[in-house]
Amino acid sequence: MRYLPSISAMQCFEASARHLSFTRAADELSLTQSAVSKQVAQLESFLNRKLFRRVRRSLCLTPEGAIYIGEVRKILAQLEMSSQYIMSYNSHQDLLKIATLPTFGARWLAPRLARFLNRYPHISLDCCDRVDVFDLDKDSIDIAFFYGHGSWPGLECHRLFAEEMVPACSPALLAGGTPASPLELTRHRLLHLSTRPQAWHDWFASQDLTTEHSYQGNRFETFHMLIRAVIAGCGIALIPRFLIADELDSGELVIPWSHALISANAYYLVYPERMGEIEKVQRFVTHMLQPTDEAE
Repeated sequence: MRYLPSISAMQCFEASARHLSFTRAADELSLTQSAVSKQVAQLESFLNRKLFRRVRRSLCLTPEGAIYIGEVRKILAQLEMSSQYIMSYNSHQDLLKIATLPTFGARWLAPRLARFLNRYPHISLDCCDRVDVFDLDKDSIDIAFFYGHGSWPGLECHRLFAEEMVPACSPALLAGGTPASPLELTRHRLLHLSTRPQAWHDWFASQDLTTEHSYQGNRFETFHMLIRAVIAGCGIALIPRFLIADELDSGELVIPWSHALISANAYYLVYPERMGEIEKVQRFVTHMLQPTDEAE
């Protein structure tokens, strides 16, 4: 048996915490002040924690209440969103849930979606960002885009392309002159992607070079933030060339040393093996695997 607090109690607590008043919360919820106070008291009893304390005729959240209110608001927001989704649900429309790496999704995937949506208007997409590999079945994801070795148990994997990692920086950073060797890049800050701390080490090693600076520097969780930091002049970063093609073409970014590191890993479109025969999955996969000039 699961022991959960009632939705009514959480609504009363949230409104009381927002107004710091049972009376104003009661007015908002069209309840009596005593009903709101009773619901909050029942919630406190359920949790065995005091959520409010009275300070000169007004309410104040306890430390426990301050922590709990954030969780309650997330629960109520998710419940409202889920309810609105069901209320607007169209049984004649297929929903395809897609997970993608954040920057990859914004810069590679998003431009390829318009033609798909126009061709298959009965398919709706629900896209979300994920940084790490995860369980598609557990998270109810139909299709995902992974970066890695291309072999994940229970998943059908379609290789999209490898990546070419190049050093990139703002042109202003090279005002002192073009570097005469790769090691001269270490005169500037080397920026890193958090999930690839070895990237600079591998880049130098591929040129038979070593430096004590290859693991040092500031780290960023996503390529999007890393790119923005490089544009702002924070330092030099190794970035897949396809992610910064526009910035390189416009001159917003430059490559201070031409050597590229070809990654052993690649980008993959993946989906659970059991979903390979589902029409909406087949249509999306076929569209994404088409050459760019055909899909665009």
